[in-house]
Amino acid sequence: MIAAAAVGEPGKRHFFLVARGGAEEMTLACEKFHLQGLLTRARQLLETQELPAETKLRPGPGNPPVGEANWEIGELGLGYHESKRKFVIVAREIEEEGSEPATARLWISPEQVRSFTEQADAVLAGGRPTCQFCGLPIDPGGHPCPAANGSRPIF
Repeated sequence: MIAAAAVGEPGKRHFFLVARGGAEEMTLACEKFHLQGLLTRARQLLETQELPAETKLRPGPGNPPVGEANWEIGELGLGYHESKRKFVIVAREIEEEGSEPATARLWISPEQVRSFTEQADAVLAGGRPTCQFCGLPIDPGGHPCPAANGSRPIF
């Protein structure tokens, strides 16, 4: 099982990639853009490989419980191994000077990828709503929309 998870209030959430298989479990901290990129690539590969869709998908775990992160993702990739007929997610830890970064390879079936894309979409959609005019997130404290001739604070 592979899933995306988010902890915290919208606008201040921390994101995780959670993998479980048998007795093993791995929680990797990541940024929202890592999950968004993984979803985009997963959809591209599913379409390119023209894999038959399973008629009944098992629903993903929603927002799974998150423990302490094993490490933080610096690089994330997704590929398809044709002879194994499986996808592989390759995650690499952020490099710190003087140490070798950890790497994880997660082998998953096309059905698991489809289930993950639906589940991760739901997790990502749980954030702040986006403005219909400019596409920027709307904060609970208000939204100075540049498309409505508002001004955005400069930091």
